[in-house]
Parts: sequence; C-alpha cells; structure tokens
Amino acid sequence: MGKIKHTGYQNIFTGMVDNDSEFIPIIADGDDKELKNTEIPDVLPILPLRNTVLFPGVVLPITVGREKSLRLIKDVYAGGRLLGTIAQKDYTIDKPKTTDLFHTGTVAEILKILEMPDGSTSVIIQGKRRYNILEFVSEDPYFKAKIDPLSDFVPENDNEFSAIVGSLKDLSIKIAQFSANVPPEATFAVKNIENSTFLINFICSNTDLNVSDKQNLLEIESIKERGVQAISYLVKEVQMLELKQDIQKKVKTDMDKQQREFMLNQQMKTIQDELGGNPVEQEINELKAKAKEKKWDEDVAKFFEKEVEKLGRLNPAAGEYSVQYTFCQTLLDLPWDEYTKDNFDLKNASKVLDEDHYGLEKVKERILEHLAVLKLKNDMKSPILCLYGPPGVGKTSLGKSVARALDRNYVRISLGGLHDESEIRGHRKTYIGAMPGRIIQNIRKAKSSNPVFILDEIDKVSKHFHGDPASALLEVLDPEQNGEFHDNYVEHDYDLSRVMFIATANTLSTIAPPLRDRLELIEVSGYLVEEKIEIAKRHLIPKQLENHGLTKKDVSFSKDAIELVIDGYTRESGVRELDKKIAKVVRRIAKKIAFEESYNKKLSKTDIKEYLGVTEYSKEKYQGNDFAGVVTGLAWTAVGGEILYVETSLSKGKGALTLTGNLGDVMKESAMLAHEYLKSHAEQLELKPEVFNNWNVHIHVPEGAIPKDGPSAGVTMVTSLASAFTQRKVKKNLAMTGEITLRGKVLPVGGIKEKILAAKRAGITEIILSEDNKKNLEEIKNIYLKGLKFHFVKTIMDVLDIALLKTKVEKPVLVN
Repeated sequence: MGKIKHTGYQNIFTGMVDNDSEFIPIIADGDDKELKNTEIPDVLPILPLRNTVLFPGVVLPITVGREKSLRLIKDVYAGGRLLGTIAQKDYTIDKPKTTDLFHTGTVAEILKILEMPDGSTSVIIQGKRRYNILEFVSEDPYFKAKIDPLSDFVPENDNEFSAIVGSLKDLSIKIAQFSANVPPEATFAVKNIENSTFLINFICSNTDLNVSDKQNLLEIESIKERGVQAISYLVKEVQMLELKQDIQKKVKTDMDKQQREFMLNQQMKTIQDELGGNPVEQEINELKAKAKEKKWDEDVAKFFEKEVEKLGRLNPAAGEYSVQYTFCQTLLDLPWDEYTKDNFDLKNASKVLDEDHYGLEKVKERILEHLAVLKLKNDMKSPILCLYGPPGVGKTSLGKSVARALDRNYVRISLGGLHDESEIRGHRKTYIGAMPGRIIQNIRKAKSSNPVFILDEIDKVSKHFHGDPASALLEVLDPEQNGEFHDNYVEHDYDLSRVMFIATANTLSTIAPPLRDRLELIEVSGYLVEEKIEIAKRHLIPKQLENHGLTKKDVSFSKDAIELVIDGYTRESGVRELDKKIAKVVRRIAKKIAFEESYNKKLSKTDIKEYLGVTEYSKEKYQGNDFAGVVTGLAWTAVGGEILYVETSLSKGKGALTLTGNLGDVMKESAMLAHEYLKSHAEQLELKPEVFNNWNVHIHVPEGAIPKDGPSAGVTMVTSLASAFTQRKVKKNLAMTGEITLRGKVLPVGGIKEKILAAKRAGITEIILSEDNKKNLEEIKNIYLKGLKFHFVKTIMDVLDIALLKTKVEKPVLVN
C-alpha cells in the first residue's frame, strides 16, 4: 500500500479522495446490528495499513501502491469482498512481516475500486467488525490468517454513556472550529450522527493521534470506555489548540503593535524633516557642539566621542537611550580642567578670616601658611585639613570664609549617617536610576575643579552591609591618589588633586585610623567667655537684628547683659545656643515694638531676666577650705572647662575604699592609685601605717548625675586623701590638675586653656600643674593669665607640700 495520512474531514456523500492520493475518512451512519450480523469467514486475507487504523462503521478511501496489496484487492473484489485490515507498527517498513503487525484489526468490505487519473488505484472500504488474529496461514501471494471476530459492548439506557457521547460531540465541534484545516461540513456531519457507536468510532478514527494511540482505542471492547478514553485525548488536543491560538493572537498583537509604531515613527520622521530636522539628531549635534567648547584633554575627548557615537546607534524609543543621553550630559556638565584663579593677596585673606571669625588663631595661621606656599610654588597639591572640636564653634562656617578668602567656589556635603559606599563612588550606569557619587555631583555643582570642599561630620560615617564609605573616602582624601579618582558612574578618572578638602568632626575617636592618617588635624577649641562676648557683639546680635527687622537704634546689649546670657542661660563650647537666646530676646523686643509697648533700648541684666526667665545654670564658685579632705580640681568637658570638688570622709572600719559620683574606670583607678601611694608613703606624712587598716575611706565627686572620667583628677584625689588622713587644711583659692603614677610622678594632661579659664571664672588665684604643662601657657594670651599664680610640680610630694597647710582643722576626725 501507499502512504496513508490523516488530512481532515470530507463531505460524506462524495466518497472522493484528494489529489494527493491520501485518504479522507468517511462515515456511513446506520444500524450497528447490520455490522454484527455480517457473516465473517474463519480465514481472511490480511491488508496491512500504513499510518492509520480502521474502526467499525467508518468508510475509508485508501491508495494502494504495493504489488501484494493490489493483487489482494483485486482477488477480494472479485470474490466475497471481505478482508481483514491491520495496522503496521512502523509505517516506514515497505515489506512488513507478521511480527511488524498488530494483532487486533477490523474486518472491512470493499465498496469500490477507483482508477485515478495519475494511474494510481484507490479503494473505498468500510469497517464491519473488530477481530483478533489467531495465526497466519499464508504469506504468499499475500497474508492470510485465521481470525476470531470480536463484539463491541454497547450499553443501553445509560445516562452516563449519553453524557460521554454529548461531550465527544462538543469537543469534536470545538476542535473543528479551532482548526483551520477542517471544513465547515465536518461540524454538520458530527451534529447529525445519531448512532452513538458510529459517532465514537468516527471520532476515534479522525482524532489527530498516532497509530499506537488509535490502536489502543480499537482494542477497547466497551464502547463506553472507548468514549471515555477518546475524551481524554480530545481534551488534550483542545488545550493544545487553545494554547496555539493564544500564542498566535499574542504574536499577531505584538506584530501589529510594532508595525503601528514603525508607521507612526516613519510619519513622525517625515513631519520632523518638514519642520526642520529630527530632534534626536539635533540633541546629538548639540552635545557635539558643546564638546568642542570644553577644555578637557584628549583622553576625555575621545571617551566622550565614543559615548556619543553609542548614543547615536540607540533607538530613541528604547529605555537605554535616555540613560545614555543623561550620561553624556553629565560628562559635559563636569568642569574638566576648569579652574578658578586663586587670590594670593594674603593681607586680604587675613582680613576676610578675621571679619568672619573671632579667635581661632591656629586655624587662621595654618590657612595663611598654605596660601603662602601656594603663592610661591603655584602647583602644590592641596592638603586635607580636618577641623575638630565641640559643636557650634564655627568649623563649617570657617570653610565659607576660606573659599571667600581664596575667591574659590564653595561646596559642602554632610556625611552624618552616611552608610552606603555608592554615595561616595556612585553606581554603574547600567543600574536603574544610577547617578554619580556625592563627590562628583558637588564638583559639577561647583562648576570648577578647584573648589573649597567641606566634608561635614566625617566622624559620623557608619559601616553597613552596603559597604564602608570611610574606606571609599581614602582615595578622595589622599593627595597622592585623588589625582585619578574613579567614580563608578563616570567610568573615567577625575582629577581632585587641586580641590581644597576641609573635613569637620566633633571627635577623632570614631574616625577610622587609615582615614585619620590622611588628615592634617587642627583643633578648634571652645570659646572663652571674653571671646563669646566679642562674637555676640560683632556677629550674632547684628545678624539677629537684621533677621527680625530691627536696627541698632531699636535695641543694644550691654556687656553685663551679654555675659549674663552666656553664664546663666548657656553651657556650651560654641555659640549656637547663645545665638538662639539672643534671637529669643530680640523677638520679645520686636513684639513690644509691634504692640507699641515701652521697653529699655539699652538692655541690662534685669531686662535679660525678664525676657529669658530664671537663669538655667549657676556659675560654679570656690567654696573655701574650712573642711579637711575637700579639694578643688579642674576638669575639661565638651562645653569648656569646669571646676569640680573631690571630697573624702573617714569612718571607723577595716580600711575599705568606697568611690561614688558616677566615676569612670580611669577615674576610679586614679583613686586607688592615690590610696595605695599614701599607704606606701605614710611615714613621710607623719602617719602610722596601721591607720589605713582602722578607717574606711569614702571618696565622692559631687554632681553625681554627670558622668566623669579621665586621669587628670589624680593629683586632686591624692591631695584630698592626704588632707583627710592628716586633717590638714588645703590652701585657699587653690585648684589643681594632673595625672599621677604609683611611683609618685605627676604627668601632664590636656585641656589646659579651658581649665585655666574655668579656674579664673570661679575666683581661683593659684593653680598646680605638671612641669610638662608649662609649655601650654605659651599658647594662651597674657590677658587670660593675669591674676593667676602657677605652681609647676614633678612629684606628688611637691603637690602636697604646696597644697596642704601646717594647721589642722579645729575638731579633727582622725586620732593617730
């Protein structure tokens, strides 16, 4: 036989084959009793079928091509016209053997033989009844076999069977509607088949299944089970057809959308050409025109040209176009090799610094030194200055003054709380929403490559899982590296070597050591009361008068009034709180003027108390030397210097040492050192050693709510203990500071300037310092040292000789 291929449905009345000589299934609707009553001989000639399975009742036109098959057809047609059809397991085998055939087939009747115009022979056969092959009796001239006819079990009056038949009809009609190869007549044929057995066999024959699946259907004896199995196959086919249809619709929609966009773009291009050109081309031409005006070097020019060419190749409707355009615009906006001219008039620079800030002599001197070197050499890399000190002393505003003195542009970024490394280095432009880092952004804002750049709060940079910004700052703040600073967004090295970076910090302890090593540290200490008075007169009061719409004629502050605001209402190193209090006073006066109320234009202490209320802070005063064991010490705090008292009391006991007053570990260690020193040097103080075992010692530092720590109270504690044990009074109006060792040495401490001023404010006239602190007095103006007597000591015994008087208290506590 020739090849047999399923191609679809055909009108049941035609019985004609197609021009390709391939079969088209046909059905003859009728009574299935006629098929059961057909007399079937025991031995039948067997016709192998390629690529199809014949079902009972189905009329099938086939093309016969093999010589054996032609002879079989002619012999059968001339005789009883019955033969057995059987499907080949592999349709590619041209000369099948008995092992190549299935064992269940369908008895068929030859209805007609047709000689086709192309010379081929077509035969129309109809399936009658299923059978099983018992054994083959002959293979020449064609296959003959003994068969066993099979009966199909058809249920009667079964509602479930009726539902199965209905489902098969619906699924078949749905497939016919989905498939473009199925003619409309097929739907008509299925709808009009009344015999359920014929309907199931017809659908099984025409389902687009492979031969093995159809053979499985044929071997099912129950028509009902055959229908159920057919439904499972049809459901899969319907799902596949629906999926194909959805994909085709989607593809068609996408194609229609692209075609529509293409047509619109073509029309837009035509309109734009009529109006004077394509805006995309105009944008690119504008970028190239601006690039010609830039002063950048050849490497940057080539880099930019390459990026613009990449922009020209992109589709303007694509998202990458806007990203690339923004990148090119950023490269253009950066001030490559653009510098402002420095003003090297050092007298003018000094004048500007003095105008903007009172005091800060060290800082001003360092800046003027830098300008002097820059003026002489003209190509010095800018150092990285770091101004550190308490809040409100003018560290940030000093940067503006430096920029004004140099005639440089000024930019500032706050690093407080910064925890993402990309904030410094930026993101690669492939990320959504990518932008340059804060350094490059501010350089673009400055419009020059040598601005004064303030890195505010550098001590508050924090680590995070996004990276360590402090490590990213290492390259920025290294004069040897920042000439080739790499920003991830810009993707090209940028020269920061001529930027004057000024960092500010409140403390150095939280700055990473590698970063601190790159900074030139300049301490900006707190202001003295005298300096604050001058700052208020020169800067704060005029600023607040202007902010509130007043003039000098409306109000003025006396020196006593300003001093009261400083001492009674603020406690800080800087002047930020002072500025707020002055603003509050000026607001009250503005209100009185607006309500036309009378007020004193020259403000006194009484007026300040009226406007600001009860004083918030009390000034610490010296309390005398009436008690043994009470010594005045000097302490440094973030808001300036203060005096503190160390009190020692003794009680009968076993020599226990108790420390109170919210003391830190270092301060506690100083107390233990002092106690142990006195034990080992009792004879020098004319004390019996056993006295330390009979008396408990309690050391207290007042104002217990305030944490206190540091080694500088060492000499104060040893003096307090010595005074308590010897019951000798401490010298009047005397204060001291210094660290002690177990060997009796007095070591130097810091914050000398602030401590001296605190002592002076409290009425102290004599101060004990370590010999090594003598050099610190050279940095303090003489006006602040006037009226003070200094004692420089090397050992603890020197301290006790100066501090303790020979006279004892009237009622001594301790009896040796």
